[in-house]
Order: sequence, then C-alpha cells, then structure tokens
Amino acid sequence: MKTLAFSFAGVMGLLALIVTWVAIGGDPLGGEPFAMIEVDPQNRPSAIVESSIPKDQSQSQSQVERGSNQAPGTGGALAALDRSAPNGPVSDATGTPGAGTGMSTVPVAALVEQSRYGPLPKIADDGRRPSDIYARATQHTALPQAGEPARIAILMNGLGLSELATNQAINMLPGNVSLAFSPYGRNLQSWIRLSREAGHEVMLQIPLEPFDYPDNDPGPHTLLTNLPPDENLKRLQWLMARFTGYVGVTNHMGAKFVSAQSAFLPVLEEIKSRGLIFLDDGTAARSTAGEIAKDLGLGFSAAQIVIDAAQTPESIDEALKNLETTARENGLAIGVASSYPITIQRISEWSRSLSQKGMVLVPVSAAIRARPQS
Repeated sequence: MKTLAFSFAGVMGLLALIVTWVAIGGDPLGGEPFAMIEVDPQNRPSAIVESSIPKDQSQSQSQVERGSNQAPGTGGALAALDRSAPNGPVSDATGTPGAGTGMSTVPVAALVEQSRYGPLPKIADDGRRPSDIYARATQHTALPQAGEPARIAILMNGLGLSELATNQAINMLPGNVSLAFSPYGRNLQSWIRLSREAGHEVMLQIPLEPFDYPDNDPGPHTLLTNLPPDENLKRLQWLMARFTGYVGVTNHMGAKFVSAQSAFLPVLEEIKSRGLIFLDDGTAARSTAGEIAKDLGLGFSAAQIVIDAAQTPESIDEALKNLETTARENGLAIGVASSYPITIQRISEWSRSLSQKGMVLVPVSAAIRARPQS
C-alpha cells in the first residue's frame, strides 16, 4: 500500500510540474509557428492538387504520368505561373472569360466506328464529319475582309503526358487555343473531356519517322517509310483509337516520313476518309503534305512559326511578335508550340492584349477551313 501511495503521489507531482512549466514557460512547442488554413476544394488550383487528376473509367487504377515538361533554362517558371488566369473558355476577341462555347459532348455515337483497336472516328451516315462536329464554334471562320481583325491560330502540342503541363494548358490558355494530345498519355479521354469543357478543341499527334530514326525515336507505333502501307495503316488506326472527340491530326516529328510521298499518301487518304483535317507543324522543309492534300481535297494547312523553338521568355515573345506580323501581312497565321510551362505562361499573358492590337484568336479548325481545298 505504501508503494502504491508513493507511485500515485509521484504521478500527481509530475503532472503539477508540467502544468507549472506550461503556465510559466508558454507554448510547450517552444514557440514554433503554425497556421490553420480552411481550403475550399472547389477553388484549389487543379494543377497542383493530386485529387484533381482525371480518372478514366476504363483505367481507374491508373494515374496520369508525372513530369514537369519543363524546358532547360526556364528556372523558376513554374513558380511564376499566373494562378489567377480564367479557368474556362474565353471570347474570340479578348482574354476574358466568355459565354458557353457550344462544345458537344463526346463521343457522338454516329461518328464512331468500333474496331479491333478501339473506337475510330468516321463520317456519319448523314455526312457529318468529326472535323465539323467536334470543332470549337467561332464567328471568325474565313479570311478577314477589309477592316476586320487578322486571325491567329495556335496549336499546343505534347499534352496528356504531364499532369502539370496538361492542367496548365487547359486552365490557363484561351479557349481558342487548340490542344494536341500524344497517343501515349494515360486517362486521355478524361483529359479530352476537361479540355472541351474549358472550350478547347483537340487534335491527335501521330508519331512519324524522322531522318535520324531510330536514334531519335518518336515512340511505339511510329509510322515508317520502310513499312508496307497496310502496316502503317494498322499503326495509324491503333493511334487514332486512343481517344475520341478530335477534329484532326498533326505530326509528331516525321521529317523523313512527310517527305516520302508514296508512304505519306495512304496515311492522308485514311485521315480524309474519316472526316478529319491535318495540320503540318511546319518543321519539315521537304514535306509533301500540301501537295497531297490539294490532290485529295483534304482540309489542310501548315504552321508558319514554331513559337518555342528556343525555350526562353525573350525568344517566345519574339516568336509571338513574328506571328502577329505574319497575320497582319496575310490575314491569318498559324503557330505551334510545345507544352512547356514557360510557353503556356507567355502565350497566356500575350493573349490578353491581342484584341487591342486588332487581332483575334481562332481555333485551328477555323484556320484550316479558311484555306479552300481543291
């Protein structure tokens, strides 16, 4: 009993000592600062919140591949990104939030052909084409008349591979900037849904053989000049079945392939037969795309300027000025860019003052329709 009483007294004494220490000494954590923040889940920046990653129903256990996609020399570009940019579509003329874009829900059943590789785009029995139905609507669908603003179209490439870059492109760029997705990304259909909800029409990038292949390899299912046409078409259909809802196709690399007319012709025939358009990224001087497209009557155009050939703010800004000059001279200019954070940031800021310069952004589909095909 004496031992128990001693133990009880010892415990009570220790508690009294602790209470006295807290009362005299203040915070027992030694004054370490802390903060309590109430977070509204509806207003969190989606680019940095993991729970915002879209989950494709068919791949519920998969996550979007992570990666910064940050170009060399951009330094703290990520920290400088403008988190106040509008999360949604913008009007044709300004960088301010606009009304609904009228983007249809995808896929449209009449535009889908089920294949061994998955859903492929097709022309509907009533003649409707994916390039029309999935396009972003705009009032600027033709070359400008006298006194009208010049048109600029931009295609942002390489999306779907980096969660961060894809979120930033969808949420920071004006809705009239078209987005091109790699076939190698995960949860692609979810990204397409989010893109269209924000007002962006989308395109598919297909990997084509460069001159230094295989040292420079665009990835699996690359279309190659030494393969028979039927094998390239199988590869093309596999690529085209990765997601639905795109207006057309653009090349990823491919300087050798686009210069080989015999290899390229069947590919562009297939693209046309499925009601799609084609945008050449303009990086291959010997491309035969224009000649083939003219013969086929394929909706086609080529970009004039690569916006981020060098990934520095100064070079990107200079390329955007050149894009403006081309638009003033020709009435329409098309630029392509890669989804580096610094590129997204510079285009986002540049677009806000575009209307003050007497210019408007238009989606790529509108720019291509402005070029009549024979």
